[in-house]
Amino acid sequence: MAQNHRTMPTREQLRIWRDYIETAQVLRTRLGSRLQSESSLSSGDYQVLLALTEAPQYTLRSAELAALIGWERSRLSHHLGRMEKRHLIRRVPCTDDVHGVDVTATDTGRESFRAGSVPHLRAVRELFIDALSPQQLANLDDISAALQRHLGTDGLPAPAA
Repeated sequence: MAQNHRTMPTREQLRIWRDYIETAQVLRTRLGSRLQSESSLSSGDYQVLLALTEAPQYTLRSAELAALIGWERSRLSHHLGRMEKRHLIRRVPCTDDVHGVDVTATDTGRESFRAGSVPHLRAVRELFIDALSPQQLANLDDISAALQRHLGTDGLPAPAA
């Protein structure tokens, strides 16, 4: 018998949901704190720099960058302003679009990203990977894929951690 999608979640389903959301938030907070203390990069800085370091010539249009990392354009614009003051990125008007802005990771930004990646990946291992068995990781991969398919986000690049 198919489950009625109009019914409310059960108490057990809500407990699982809350445990998932709350644990994911604790994990993100701890990873962000470690990243900040060990590299002076915020999680947002890391997301931006990851996308830019993977782009050709370390450059993306601002609108493309916002879509890639899943941020509103206004949030990205304010964050880029802070990063620009720290010489992590450079913004220049697009040569072929009067309203567009190209965002480029500077040498300083790329070096900060490289230096921050080692402790960040170590923290990912310590706080996430080491807590799970290989089977649990495989199960989580399956669950993530199912959620992505259900949400229509499969095949899209995931925002960086």
